[in-house]
Amino acid sequence: MKRFKIFFDIEKEEQWLNEQLQKGYRCTNTSGFGVYTFEKTNKQYVVRLDYQDYLSRNKFEEYKGIYEDFGWHYINGSRLGGIQYWQKEKDHQNEIFSDRQSKSNYYKRLMGYSSSLAILLLFISFMLYKDSGLYLTEGLWSMKGSLFWKALLFETPFALLRLLPAIMVVFFGISFYKAFQKHSMLKE
Repeated sequence: MKRFKIFFDIEKEEQWLNEQLQKGYRCTNTSGFGVYTFEKTNKQYVVRLDYQDYLSRNKFEEYKGIYEDFGWHYINGSRLGGIQYWQKEKDHQNEIFSDRQSKSNYYKRLMGYSSSLAILLLFISFMLYKDSGLYLTEGLWSMKGSLFWKALLFETPFALLRLLPAIMVVFFGISFYKAFQKHSMLKE
């Protein structure tokens, strides 16, 4: 079974994957485009997500080896950085972070990820809007009657697409704030 779903919050993605497990569907693969592949299972599993920055080949193999030694099965991810997907059969140890410090470091990495994406998208937004704004139809605001409404309705979907990077800045800003709050609570 394949499902398409996009997440801006890593914890909500993890929660959704675990809900699929409770329904009897185990994740076997993910893609960077929001496509998840599931297979039916009778066993009880748990999924945990981690975020890692760029890792060299040796560090990446070491990273995977540590988790695999504790029974975790690597589903997907990249050594170049991003979300790492881990799954294992439920037992007495269902968390991938063993202490407050490792959990705190996880939130610190998430803050870096969210802030860098927000800054990049803010820059892209600035480049898109600096000269022309959202609506590109020349003379749109001086048109009258039905011609104005037709042009406005035609142009609006394109304007919303140009607005997408700015909307994503807000989502990644919220993600940064949530990670910052959790990181701060763990440091206390």
